[in-house]
Amino acid sequence: MKNYDHSHHKGNFEKKVASLDNAKRREEFPPEQLLKQFPINANDTILDIGAGTGFLTIPAAKATDGLVYALDIDPKMLQIIRSKADEEGLKNIRTIKEEMKDLPLSANSMDIVLASLVLHEINPLPEILQFINQVLKTKGTFVCVELEKEENSSQHHPRIASTEMEQQLNRAGFEVTKKYHPTDAIYVIIAQKKD
Repeated sequence: MKNYDHSHHKGNFEKKVASLDNAKRREEFPPEQLLKQFPINANDTILDIGAGTGFLTIPAAKATDGLVYALDIDPKMLQIIRSKADEEGLKNIRTIKEEMKDLPLSANSMDIVLASLVLHEINPLPEILQFINQVLKTKGTFVCVELEKEENSSQHHPRIASTEMEQQLNRAGFEVTKKYHPTDAIYVIIAQKKD
């Protein structure tokens, strides 16, 4: 039987946390600034897909009195979010360890869905966008943050070009209301679920 190297896994997790909680990332792309780009009402219910270390979950929970669901498949990431929520005294965060397709949320239950740097990892994309559309209320807001795909580059990580994402969103029943690049590498698309 092969010995599993836990130190390697632990090292990868710590690297991922360091990259997700990176001060430079926060400086270049402050989550609070992103959340000001669309209206968050006092009682909005929010879902953060691939919540990671809570980069968007924590500021979102400060912006609403409604529930904020942090969805991630890594229980260690969810533990970090719970610790941060405790430190900040936030009582409106619920963590969910599931994949999007197994999400225990009912249709038309979310006001806002956030997906930051996660959709490029999920296949097939059209199916996930359909799930997001289902859980959103009519006129609900979907916020997508992704790394832009560079032309003629040999990128090792899968990426979805902003033009492709916009087409996929239109096909999935969304209307894009805003699209911008806060940095050269990142794009943000804000879309609304159609009637």
